[in-house]
Amino acid sequence: MLTKRIIACLDVTGGRVVKGVQFLNLRDAGDPADLAEAHSAAGADEIVLLDISATAEQRATLLETVRRAARRLFIPFTVGGGIRSLADASAVFDAGADKVSINSAALCDPTLITCIAERFGSQAVIVAIDAKSAGNQHYQAFARGGRTPTGRDACLWAQEAESRGAGEILLTSMDRDGTGVGFDCVLTRSVSDAVRIPVIASGGAGGAEHFVNVFRDGHADAALAASILHYGTTALAELKQTLSTAGISVRWPC
Repeated sequence: MLTKRIIACLDVTGGRVVKGVQFLNLRDAGDPADLAEAHSAAGADEIVLLDISATAEQRATLLETVRRAARRLFIPFTVGGGIRSLADASAVFDAGADKVSINSAALCDPTLITCIAERFGSQAVIVAIDAKSAGNQHYQAFARGGRTPTGRDACLWAQEAESRGAGEILLTSMDRDGTGVGFDCVLTRSVSDAVRIPVIASGGAGGAEHFVNVFRDGHADAALAASILHYGTTALAELKQTLSTAGISVRWPC
C-alpha cells in the first residue's frame, strides 16, 4: 500500500501566512518560517508555500521569505506564486525550494512546464489547478489566484500538464476552499483517474474524516491542510492516527 502524504500549506501575502474562504476575506495566520518549522516538527510530510498575491501584483516570488522558511526545514519544500519563467524557477530553487508550483504562467504558456522539467526534472515541477464547478460534474480551471476563468476543462488541462512533463498536480477546489466542509471528492477522483502522476487534493479540509474520504473516495495521493493546522483545529498526530486506524498508510515522524 502506497503511503499517503499530508502537506501543510502556507498561503502567503505581504510576508505573512493568511487564510480565507473561497480565496476571499483573508485573515492573518502567522509568520511563514515559524509555521513551516512548527508543522514540520509536528509531522507534516511536506510544506507548500504559495505567494498568492505575486501573480496579481505582477511580481516575482518573495525570495527572502522562501530562504527564511527553507533554512528551517528538513522535509520537501514546494514554492509557488509569481514563477513565470525558467529564471524565476531557478531563483526559487536557489533560495532553497525542492519543487516549484506553477499555475497561471503554465496556462498562458504550457511549454514552461517542459522547460522547467527538462532543466530540473519532472519530480520538481508541480502544476497547480484552481478548479470551480461548471455543473454536471465538470470543472473549469481558473487563473490569477482564482480571479480569471480560462474556459479550460480541469481534467483535460491536468492531462496536458502531465504530457508536458509535470510530476504532480496540486488540485484546489475553489468551491470548497476554506469552508471546512470536506474535500470535493468528485473533482479529485475525476482528475486522479485521468492522470498517472500523483494528485494533491486541496480545499475544504475541516477534520480528520475528510482526509479519510479524499484518500478513499477521491483517489488522492496526498492532501493539503491549512486552516485546521494553523488555528489548531486538528493536530497532525491526531490526523495521522485517524488515517492509520482507517487502514490508510501514513508516514510517521522519526
